[in-house]
Amino acid sequence: QIKKQCGQKLVIRMKTECVPCSLNLETQCPAGYTKVTNGTGIPDCRYYLEIKTHTLSFPGCRHHCMKEFEHPECCQGHWGPDCVGK
Repeated sequence: QIKKQCGQKLVIRMKTECVPCSLNLETQCPAGYTKVTNGTGIPDCRYYLEIKTHTLSFPGCRHHCMKEFEHPECCQGHWGPDCVGK
C-alpha cells in the first residue's frame, strides 16, 4: 500500500489574558485548546487597573494553551480530495 496522505500536524500556541494570580486558577483556555500550565499559571505578565486618573500596573499570571490539528496534504505525485495517484 502506497501512502497517499502526507498530512502535517500543526500546533497553535496561545496565552490567556493576564489576571491576578489568585484569580487565574479558574481561567480556562478557549474551546478546542488544551491547558499546558497548571495551578495559577505562569507569573510572566502585568495587568493594569485604572483608579481615577492613574493606571496602576501589577504582576499577574496567565496560562499557556495549545491546539493540535492535522493539516491534510497529499504526498508527492498524488492530488485531489482523495489523493489519487497518476
